[in-house]
Amino acid sequence: MLRAAFISLLPLLLISAPSWALVPPDYQEPPSDFTAEVEAGFQLNTGNTESSSFNGRTKLVYDTSNFKQEGTVKAYYASDSEKTTAKKYNLHLQSNYKLNGSYIFTQGDFTWDKFGSYTRIMTVSSGYGFNAIATSKTKLSLEVGPGYRYNLPFGSDPAIEPIAEQDVILRTSAKLEQKIHEYTHFSADLVTEVGENNNTVALDLAYKNTVFQNWAFKVGFNVKYTQVVPEGTKQTDTISTFNLLYTFQ
Repeated sequence: MLRAAFISLLPLLLISAPSWALVPPDYQEPPSDFTAEVEAGFQLNTGNTESSSFNGRTKLVYDTSNFKQEGTVKAYYASDSEKTTAKKYNLHLQSNYKLNGSYIFTQGDFTWDKFGSYTRIMTVSSGYGFNAIATSKTKLSLEVGPGYRYNLPFGSDPAIEPIAEQDVILRTSAKLEQKIHEYTHFSADLVTEVGENNNTVALDLAYKNTVFQNWAFKVGFNVKYTQVVPEGTKQTDTISTFNLLYTFQ
């Protein structure tokens, strides 16, 4: 009976044997055009100080030979025992049409900040970018182009509707990605917007260290300077984050 069973399975073994030889034991799926990052951080204080804070970020990238589509959503929230102290959402969208070592881009930034100097900010621009450095460890891209900015200032008096500011701007951007070693990466994004009525500078720094496969620990620091702000608000906003990050590939 065992002999008959072995004879019946022998053809299947002979057919599948070549397929085993074609697939090495360390085989990995080819890289995908689509990648995603999800990160979050939460802090809760109790006792003498009762407060909580949350921040999250999701980034989606679809990168092909001709186009690169990118979208990023950020959320920040903080509160103490009495009230909400921070509530901010940011959406960034960008589409690149690739050329030989350069690209043409269209991008949009949309911010809702309940406690910021400007509660609603919208910036759209289009222009030209090029890869100044493109090696296995270092990538540096520079962008420049005209755009349009809409700012709704913070209103201290609820009875008075604030007047939105609209401006034609020149936007420049420098994006650096540095691979320190296999498990450690550093990135820096610098964006300036120069307009007739207002100027802004934003710097976003991030340090990422992989701890296990697709899991990483990330430290982020964001600072934005606005030259002209409503009375009673500050010119500089800073955000520091300590998050756990997961990458889908």
